[in-house]
Amino acid sequence: MSAKKVQRKKKFASQSFSEAWTSKIAAGISGEFERASLAADFICSRTKLRPHVALVLGSGLGAFADEFANATKIPYAEIPYFPRSTAIGHAGRLVIGKVGAVPLAAMQGRVHLYEGYSAKQVVFPMRVFARMGVKAVILTNAAGGIKREFTQGRLVVIGDHINLQGVNPLTGTNDERFGLRFPDMTTTYDKRFREIAVAEGNRLGVRLHEGVYAALAGPSYETPAEIRYLRTIGADLVGMSTIPEVIAARHSGMRVLGISCVTNAAAGILDQPLNHLEVLETAERVKGQFISLLRAVIPRIVEAMA
Repeated sequence: MSAKKVQRKKKFASQSFSEAWTSKIAAGISGEFERASLAADFICSRTKLRPHVALVLGSGLGAFADEFANATKIPYAEIPYFPRSTAIGHAGRLVIGKVGAVPLAAMQGRVHLYEGYSAKQVVFPMRVFARMGVKAVILTNAAGGIKREFTQGRLVVIGDHINLQGVNPLTGTNDERFGLRFPDMTTTYDKRFREIAVAEGNRLGVRLHEGVYAALAGPSYETPAEIRYLRTIGADLVGMSTIPEVIAARHSGMRVLGISCVTNAAAGILDQPLNHLEVLETAERVKGQFISLLRAVIPRIVEAMA
């Protein structure tokens, strides 16, 4: 068969594939469970890998997924009903591939409430992961350091959180196929996963501590008075993401590990203004350390789930 005929055949197959999914979407799907199932089916149709671990890679931290072997890269815009990331430093792409022998799904960037999305839209990817058979998620973010020991460039394991975003993704009618109406959040961040992360960090010479992460809606940074308030109520880190995703993940029974990269000191800690470029620059500076930690942690998490 000539090269031109092969190219035409591939183009026709691609068009037929796209048209098939377009017709499914056009048929109209009203339920969140059904939409998540359709998105999961679409992703699974693009790869033979079936990951049981998924990652959300926050601002400036997406480079880890670029190292996946046998990778399939799917822009969010192609996945049915998937929200599209608009934040700087978020590639807006789902990557499915392998690290060693472990198949993984990784989001290079997420969506946030401050982009205008609802809480349900923000957590839609977690619903999709659950429908794909994912059993554990590693959520990462860039955060401001409130605790003075959490200096710029430090990696911190999230031990607990404080939701100050004013919304909960479980508000409204509950679909029992996702999870129980009132999920317990006592052990939200998996104790065994946290122990693994700290142990692997110590082995690599990356000194890790645990901290409490507080999330506000953003997109403006916090005021010094707000940071004093957050310190008073027990927060060690502050950001604008992660908590809705964690709630949805736990609602669906997925185990959770959270890791923050402290990219800047929170407002009022240092006598200097805050800017997003500093966030991206710090994430770039520590990405080698961050990637090494993830490479060490992931196989041990898989062992812990066995």
